[in-house]
Parts: sequence; structure tokens; C-alpha cells
Amino acid sequence: MSQNTDFLPFARPQLGIEEEEAVLRIMRSGWLTTGSETLAFEKEFAEFVGAKTALAVNSATSGLHLALEAVGVKPGDTVITSPYTFASSAAVVRHLGAEVLFCDTAQDSYNIDPVALERVLKKSGKVRAIVVVHIGGLPCDMDAILTLARMYGCAVVEDAAHAFPSLTDKGYAGTLGDIGVYSFYATKTITTGEGGMIVSNNPALLERMARMRMHGIDRQVWDRYTSKKASWVYSVVEAGYKYNLPDILSAIGRVQLAKAKRFLEERTAIAKRYDQSFSSIPCLQLPPRGKGHAWHLYALRVHPSATGMNRDQLVESLSAQGIGSSVHFIPLHTMPYWATRYTLKPSDFPNALNMFERSISLPIWHGMTESQVTRVIGAVNALASKAASGTAARHS
Repeated sequence: MSQNTDFLPFARPQLGIEEEEAVLRIMRSGWLTTGSETLAFEKEFAEFVGAKTALAVNSATSGLHLALEAVGVKPGDTVITSPYTFASSAAVVRHLGAEVLFCDTAQDSYNIDPVALERVLKKSGKVRAIVVVHIGGLPCDMDAILTLARMYGCAVVEDAAHAFPSLTDKGYAGTLGDIGVYSFYATKTITTGEGGMIVSNNPALLERMARMRMHGIDRQVWDRYTSKKASWVYSVVEAGYKYNLPDILSAIGRVQLAKAKRFLEERTAIAKRYDQSFSSIPCLQLPPRGKGHAWHLYALRVHPSATGMNRDQLVESLSAQGIGSSVHFIPLHTMPYWATRYTLKPSDFPNALNMFERSISLPIWHGMTESQVTRVIGAVNALASKAASGTAARHS
């Protein structure tokens, strides 16, 4: 197998001179922590997605923690989420002393199954909240989920870490439930390096999260150091957290936000090229489809009936050729902590397990060149052809 020493990463942020200049501007301003730049970033983000207010935080994990605390999750409560997600979607529930109930994904989908969700809701009794995860940038069936949430009196928190900017017929993913949380981690569709954003149209929830974001203090840092009221005068009204986003990162975020639509166009174009190249290969399946896909991930799947090829072989083959890939995600119910705590078996959530075992996330980042995309396509096609010829030889 040919080797290529020019490594092509699975993900790479696209940062330019504009981001550099923004960081230098903040460094020279003398104000590095949360201040006017973060306030501007929050305002611009809220306007972009059509939310009443946005709150910048130091990670999407922090945002999920604040969101669940704001909707009243506490010890003794239960929260439903999918096992097909990153660790933080469920971990924040335990941080608040509540218990997690996993709900399987829909068949042939990475997103939570509304039919299975109704079964879990009927069986479990009182559930405080549902955390829905828009995997890869494809929005969940929010109409069905919100209908169930109203029937059973649950709050809906959208883990929209993958879903900016996923535009549905009802609005942007992340703005459809009670609270939405976005991620600006280095691999995401826009980045601040580390960081996230919370959005909501509920003033009471926003007020609670804003206060808990900064130690439970009744005055924000920017107000304390810029208003005519003495900076040392404040009250601690709750046992809050330290989850604010500093101006130096918000400056990067504002520049990235201005490029978000162009970035989406680039990722969408890459997804179309992949689709055209892989759609006629019998041993492969294209990612699930739906309106408003942000294409944070391009999760190619090995067909269930494929012989002579599996996901791990594809990962290893790409790696040998200097092409990065990833797997999203190893289902949480197979992880030692969750499996032990709730006595779970891998087969308990068969749809999530099936999708995990067959899926590989290919490079799909804004800034990829035509030749880089062609290189990925060629490597995947070569392995698929090799697998097909091997299968034919065994049956001849």
C-alpha cells in the first residue's frame, strides 16, 4: 500500500489574518477577560440564529450544565438523552446529582428516536428534562420531541454542539427547545479554540444562567469595572460557577461568525463530492439526510451486508495513507461508568450500537483543497474496490 507522508488531518480550523488582528486588538486594549467584545459576540450570535439573547461560556459542557441547572434538574430527578453522543451530554446530569435514562437512536439514524422516547417517558414516570443531540449537524425530529415534552411536562435542552448553523423550517437548531447550547471547540464549524454559546427565549432561564455563569454574583465583571457604581459593591446570591468566555476568545468568535455561511457552503460542497463518489459503491452507505444539515461530520457507513470490509479496516487503511478520520461516537452505554452504574449491555441500545460499529467520520472542513478531497475519495474507493474484488474471488 502506498504511503503518503503529507498527513491530512481529520479536522483543522481555518484561521486567517482577520482572527490574528482581532486577537491583537484585544491584547492591546488592556482588557482580556469577559467584557465588551464578549457582549458584542453574544449580540451578533443571537441575531444570527434569531434568539432573544445569547450567553457566551467557556465550553459547551459548561453551557449544558448551566442549562440543566436552570430548568431545575436536581438530585432525585431523571434526564433522558441518547447514548450516541459525547461524554458531556450525560455527565452534566450526574454533576447535578440526577440520573440518566438513555433512549436509543432511530433505526438507520444517529439521532434520538421519538418513538423510543415516548416509550421511555411512559415507563419512567416523572422526567425533568430531555437532552437532544443533533449529531453531525443533522437536526433531530424536534416537532415530535417537543410534542412529547409538552405531553409529559419535560424541559428540552438542545445539545447543538454539532449543529451550527443548521437551519430548519422552524428556525435554527438550538433555538427550538427551551435552551440550546453550541460548541466552539477547535474542531467545530466555527471556533474560538475553547468555548460555547447558550441561547434561549425564556427571560427567567436566561437570568438564572447569566448569574450562575459568574459565581452567582449579582453584577457582571464588565459592569463592575466600567460603571460609576463602585466595583467592589456586589452580592453573592447563589453558589455559582466560573463559566465565562474571555474577550480574547470572543474576538476570534466574532470573526468566525462572520464567515459561518461561507464555511457552510464549503463543507456542503465537500459533502456533495463525497456523495457523488460513494453513492454507487454497494458496500458503503451515505450519511443520513435531512433539511438543514450543517455538515459538521460526514459519517460514511459500511453497508450491513458488506463482506470483505469493515469500519476498522477503513480507518486503518486511511491512516496508513496519511489520512485522518474519526468515529462519532462510541455509545455511552458501552462505557465502563455508565454500563456499571445502570447495569447496561451493548445490546440494550441496538440502533446506536449498529451505527457505531459501521461508521467512520471522514475529513470535511472548510479550507480543504480540491486535491485533498480527491485524495480522500481515492483512498476510500481503492479500499472498496479491493474488498469487492476479494469477495468476488472468494465466490468464483
